[in-house]
Amino acid sequence: MHPRPLFSLRRALGRLALAAGLLGSLAATAQPLRTCFLYSNPIGESGWTYQHELARKELASAMGDRITTKYVENIAEGPDAERVIRNFVQEGCQLIFTPSFGFMEPTMKVARTAPKVIFMNGSGYKTAANVGAYNALYYEGRYLEGVLAGHMSKSGVVGYVGAFPIPEVLQGINAFTLGMRSVNPKAQVRLIWVNAWYDPGKERDAANALIKLGVDTLAYATSGVSIVTTGEEKGIYTLGYYSDMSKFGPKTNLTSVVQNWGSYYIKVVEDVLAGRWKSENHLGGLREGMIKMAPLNPAVPADVREKVQQLGDAIAAGSLHPFTGPIVDQDGKVRVAAGQTISAADLDNMNYLVQGVEGLMPKR
Repeated sequence: MHPRPLFSLRRALGRLALAAGLLGSLAATAQPLRTCFLYSNPIGESGWTYQHELARKELASAMGDRITTKYVENIAEGPDAERVIRNFVQEGCQLIFTPSFGFMEPTMKVARTAPKVIFMNGSGYKTAANVGAYNALYYEGRYLEGVLAGHMSKSGVVGYVGAFPIPEVLQGINAFTLGMRSVNPKAQVRLIWVNAWYDPGKERDAANALIKLGVDTLAYATSGVSIVTTGEEKGIYTLGYYSDMSKFGPKTNLTSVVQNWGSYYIKVVEDVLAGRWKSENHLGGLREGMIKMAPLNPAVPADVREKVQQLGDAIAAGSLHPFTGPIVDQDGKVRVAAGQTISAADLDNMNYLVQGVEGLMPKR
């Protein structure tokens, strides 16, 4: 007998028993489910936090008096986040959403001390008996934005403002570049990192620096509006993220990758209330409606509109994957062979930039 598999089996059975007991206790109560949200940025008028706040409101409206909700916004990732999550537990929150990659470790730490509370961490990957993870396949939309940039950029040189070099952001940059180069094989993406999710000043400075470097289109992975408004002021096309950014760049914003969390949040709460919630790492993209493309700017020609629509339909149907080889990184190493599709593990651990990106991976 091998002791490690037996230990693993016992641990798995223990986690299932813990989850079953947790759900049983939640399902038995007649009180509204106390549901709490922790936001890393101010809610504002657009961006990551704004989309989650829209989802919270949609959830509250759909569930009525079956739940109560509350939120705390603009909390830094790290010790402050752990403090607020612990406060949620002490206040009686039974389901806690922590939508930020930087909230993953604080969430896991508090969850170990609160086994009767369910935690849902957005954009992280760690799970436990009482912790689920969820994220969207943003790179699907990024690929479409890259195709659009490939058609609309006159110079073939596009600027990209990166947040942090985590796999999710690298997937977006690389998918965008691959999409652009599918149209124009010589296209270049000039990358500047700001090492922030939300810093309007840094975002604006990065946009202006890229414009001075000769780009005629801008994309980004940050959460503010500065890049889009700068593009509008300078007559530079932009590709938006998180929210529909057309109101901030009515003339120059070509489209945006819009996140939709409401339906998923409703499903999670319904599962908890029905006693069928289970820990998992959930991913959804265009097919599931967790992301969608905002309406294209009138400046986009009809044939380009049709192409973007067809490619989006193909991605949603599963007949097109943005990371299909050959894919070569900046150092000339083949990361995905011709005719192959990237593995889930390699996608989750992406730590490189593809050919066509001008910019380095920042030291961490």
